[in-house]
Amino acid sequence: MQQQQQNLNQNTTPMMEPPPIVTVKDSLYITDMLSWNLLAAKKAHFFANQVQDPEIKAALNKAGAMHQAHYQKILKHLNTQQNQPNPSKFTQ
Repeated sequence: MQQQQQNLNQNTTPMMEPPPIVTVKDSLYITDMLSWNLLAAKKAHFFANQVQDPEIKAALNKAGAMHQAHYQKILKHLNTQQNQPNPSKFTQ
């Protein structure tokens, strides 16, 4: 048990660069992140239009803008990664 704990502690170094491939699990998680942020932005916008209190409306609009920015940031990152050449395509 103690050996397992030591192995877990040694394998928790942060990844400095993304891996060269995206697994199915990674792809599903990215899809979930996009869906969660889009849904949260839509809900915040909907509820902001339903309330009369200007402070609540402003807070909901701010939350919606934050989720929309996160959604756009994820898409931008994915598009940037997609347009970079893959070195493994050129080596054989």
